Amino acid sequence: MGMKIFSVFFFALLFLASPFLQVARCQSEAEADVAEAVEGGDLGIVGEDVQDFGDPNYSSAPEVKTVCVFPKNSAKYLPSQFQAQQELTDINKSTILPTCPCRRAATLLEMVKNYKKIWDMFCQKVMDLMIHSRSLAPSKNGNKCPKNITEASQIRHGLTLLDADFFNDIKVLEIAKGAKEFNIPIIRTNRKLVASINGGLHNPSPLVFNPEWSKEQSQGKASRFNHPSASGIQRPINEEDIAFMSVLELGELIKKKQITSEELTGIFLKRLRRYNPVLESVVTYTEDLAYQQAKEADKLLSQGVHLGPLHGIPYGLKDIISVPLYKTTWGSTTFKNQVLNIEAWVYKRLKSAGAVLVAKLVTGSLAYDDIWFGGRTRNPWNIEEFSTGSSAGPAACTSAGMIPFAIGSETAGSITYPASRCGVTALRPTFGSVGRTGVMSLSESLDKLGPFCRNAADCAVILDAIRGEDPDDLSSRDIPFGDPFSVDITKLTVGYLDDADMEVVHVLESKGVKVVPFKLNYTVDSVQGILNFTMDVDMLAHFDEWQRSGKDDDYEAQDQWPVELRRARVVSAVDYLQAQRARGKLIQEVKENFNVDAFIGNATDWERVCMGNLVGLPVIVVPTGFKNIPNPPPTGTRRRTTVNTGIYAPPNHDHIALALAMAYQSATNHHKQRPPIDDLGPNDTIPNHPTVPIPPRRLHM
Repeated sequence: MGMKIFSVFFFALLFLASPFLQVARCQSEAEADVAEAVEGGDLGIVGEDVQDFGDPNYSSAPEVKTVCVFPKNSAKYLPSQFQAQQELTDINKSTILPTCPCRRAATLLEMVKNYKKIWDMFCQKVMDLMIHSRSLAPSKNGNKCPKNITEASQIRHGLTLLDADFFNDIKVLEIAKGAKEFNIPIIRTNRKLVASINGGLHNPSPLVFNPEWSKEQSQGKASRFNHPSASGIQRPINEEDIAFMSVLELGELIKKKQITSEELTGIFLKRLRRYNPVLESVVTYTEDLAYQQAKEADKLLSQGVHLGPLHGIPYGLKDIISVPLYKTTWGSTTFKNQVLNIEAWVYKRLKSAGAVLVAKLVTGSLAYDDIWFGGRTRNPWNIEEFSTGSSAGPAACTSAGMIPFAIGSETAGSITYPASRCGVTALRPTFGSVGRTGVMSLSESLDKLGPFCRNAADCAVILDAIRGEDPDDLSSRDIPFGDPFSVDITKLTVGYLDDADMEVVHVLESKGVKVVPFKLNYTVDSVQGILNFTMDVDMLAHFDEWQRSGKDDDYEAQDQWPVELRRARVVSAVDYLQAQRARGKLIQEVKENFNVDAFIGNATDWERVCMGNLVGLPVIVVPTGFKNIPNPPPTGTRRRTTVNTGIYAPPNHDHIALALAMAYQSATNHHKQRPPIDDLGPNDTIPNHPTVPIPPRRLHM
């Protein structure tokens, strides 16, 4: 009987309490009072602006809030604005009472404290406590806030980094509890399973990016290209002239036995050692392996076995590509003594084609820009400049005639930027064209391997040798490219952008190509951000241990990966997936607006670099001329700034870009010029500390 009297008295007080009370502005202390009152209790509270209840007396006081007290299973009695809240649907049915809107928060709290025993009968958690409230009565506890309120405030501050600070304190504490009890154990288990080794060489994600625009593109069987022969080639007397011959020309010399692979290997090893002190472009000389492979190539040829246009041709690999028994340093101080017992897929392909590996070439540290543990790679055309991009060694060595070709990689500009700076022809192929087993991974949906060469024909030859499905790389495919040497370019329509090199446009037009002004339109305005999210989060997944163990403190350029990956640590999975959805929208829009066979435009425009990598477009970088360097010495110099352009094609249409580039180069000789690394000009010297200012770095991966 006494319990019933107390119950009646309690609810009478709740209903009769005066509806108006000016509330003081002290959010944290008010929340402390509520938390103290309801700790262990069973009453639900929803907070909203008083005007939501239609109270005209408070319509001009938006900071004053109202509480609505509700018992278990009373969602159906609540004002309509609360009924949609999912939290109310699981309230226990044990007590059903009418709702009690109370506009005197402080009075309500006093009642709660006085009738704690009755309070303990109601529902088990406080919901949406004073949402976004800025005011409630001051605490009777002075300035001391309960521990859970302080914790909620701290967690909410962290949530601002995720743009997720919209939760009230009760929900924040629920998040923390769930994260500690559920998320973190799973995170640690997964990390132990797959993230204890850096570099992303093992346990690739099964979520595979496929850039194909239609299934028809992938139908048919891939066949080898019909390579032309460089007939009538004679061996030059001068080794310098030999060094700047194309792959096809050198291959013809070997096939005709005008030079041996062993002799050719010696020429390029000598040039590597001669110019590396200036260019800082070589990490490791693979001399023993090179002579072994060269002798084997010569032996096979003497037996009448010719493996193709790469038979006996020396080359270099970017030092993120693994070769057994040799260091694979990733350009990083942390990994500079690392030897991986992995034979990279691309190395296997080149070895089977008879090519001869002479050096592991510089990669920017962990494939970021041109700074590595041994220095910073320079541009052979102007050695006061640096090469830019992490495929720095392949670009510089090919440009300087230190190797006939090299294999580099791109995630976000590391083929296009150094090729443009160093004045070489280079191909960033369609994503998935070349297998990446044994290659350090930045982003499994962005990383691509491609060749740096003397000309576009050589790029086609190298692509033909290294393309195909890698059984250990889920994203690789055996793409049935057309033969670039057989494309009828007069049947092509080629667009040109506002920043296209018009010489290329005019040359192609003179050869029968239909050229039209073109603009690739899309509405996605966060392209660069999408690429950053994708690349940085993927990279961090592959170098989680590196960051957690503090090895990023030893990184060569602290404004590069260390900053990028710390920021990536607070990109939520939700926002990463939203970025991928936005990427999908971009791909669809580019597909719909790519209404030409190919287009010509600047190869280093940053927006275009990001767009092309996200969509998976192939592009070939083509040298188109030279201009004077900024601030040349008063007595003159032979140093030059290279000029170039890019020819872009849809995914799986690399042969179109290659065919157009070959057509242009057949009528020009910009790609045949040699950088002045031996003869800068009279009275032109390079100071030990270059005076050319280094531009702000971008993500040249």
